[in-house]
Amino acid sequence: MLDEPRSGRLAAWGNALLAGLVSPDEAAHRIADEDASHRVAGLPGESGQVGLTLALGRLRALGAKGLRVALPIAGHPLGLSGPPEFNAHALDAGEAVIATGAALGLVPEVSAAGPEGDQHIEVVWRCQAVREAPPADVPSLGEAERELAEALREATEVLSRLNVAGSGPVAEAALEAYRARAERGREVLAPGYPPRAIRVLELAQRVAALVDIAYMAGGDGREHGGAVSASEITARAEALRPVERTSRRAQVAAYNAYVEERERGGL
Repeated sequence: MLDEPRSGRLAAWGNALLAGLVSPDEAAHRIADEDASHRVAGLPGESGQVGLTLALGRLRALGAKGLRVALPIAGHPLGLSGPPEFNAHALDAGEAVIATGAALGLVPEVSAAGPEGDQHIEVVWRCQAVREAPPADVPSLGEAERELAEALREATEVLSRLNVAGSGPVAEAALEAYRARAERGREVLAPGYPPRAIRVLELAQRVAALVDIAYMAGGDGREHGGAVSASEITARAEALRPVERTSRRAQVAAYNAYVEERERGGL
């Protein structure tokens, strides 16, 4: 998870827009980032696909009070609350956004368009009904921060023990990409988020980067470094799985912090 999830950008900047902290144009620009276009399909009251600006306004009119993130994988429906049909689509995409107060969820469909060598990314968010219920397995910011401190130590130990830190050009490129992104600007969340959420997200992204680099340097079939045998690759995956899970939980907690604070009356 070296790249910021699109659901994170949609939730963070969508929340800032719903709070009146940014303009619709800025929110749409920040959500799209380097993608060519983002459209929303299936919104109640709209017969076809609409742009982000109109979609966010429509969600607010439908009663949306805030946007939550889900980052599920098989066996871990992180951030989801049902129904099964929506959960299945979110699991296929690996992410989703849930509009609290409107009982609607959005799942991205990402496609590349254009000739080879000059392709651009287009995203269509499919809107579906969701169940208004507590999201699955989302920790508080405090819990997430405590878990991340241990996860960072575990990830570092795995890298050191398996002798894969920085091994291989793919791992080196991934590490440089993470560093460049971290140095590009410290605005990892939109306006309106508490400082602790920013701190947790930064650390969660760092842990996720270490996990990805560990895989790229010799596991998961991507690029072999220190570990070359099937048993070593399996051992690495088992060691990294709980660390990756902690990172995803913390990222969801950070992105969802705005909604949590608002529901507690802190915003």
